[in-house]
Amino acid sequence: MLISKTKKKKKKKKLFASDDEEEDAEKAALTAQRLKEYHAKKATKPKTVAKSMVILDVKPWDDETDMKAMEASVRGIVMEGLVWGTAKFVAIGYGIKKLQITAVVEDDKVGVDDLSEQIESFEDFVQSVDVASFNKL
Repeated sequence: MLISKTKKKKKKKKLFASDDEEEDAEKAALTAQRLKEYHAKKATKPKTVAKSMVILDVKPWDDETDMKAMEASVRGIVMEGLVWGTAKFVAIGYGIKKLQITAVVEDDKVGVDDLSEQIESFEDFVQSVDVASFNKL
């Protein structure tokens, strides 16, 4: 004996859907309006500027190098997005001291490599420049 199965097609009902197309259009318009307001509000907010605090070790040629003149030369470098901070002289050994200077730089405007090259261009005073510390603010 063969038993035949009949398939019945049932209409699927959406339990929580609305039948009104007008309500769907209103919701879409409201959503679009809120998105537009959100993007307009977001565009007026000021962007945060990425900054870093860099501590540079500037090493002189010898113990006879004029350290005050070296510091004045380094601080004489002016770039947009560069703010010089504190400086101190740290003893290395044999009477030689290095200049340890702090700078706050805006990452998009000032490159630390470019800054180091500019400092090293003072060949009468500077032997080398090392980055002692680099912190994002």
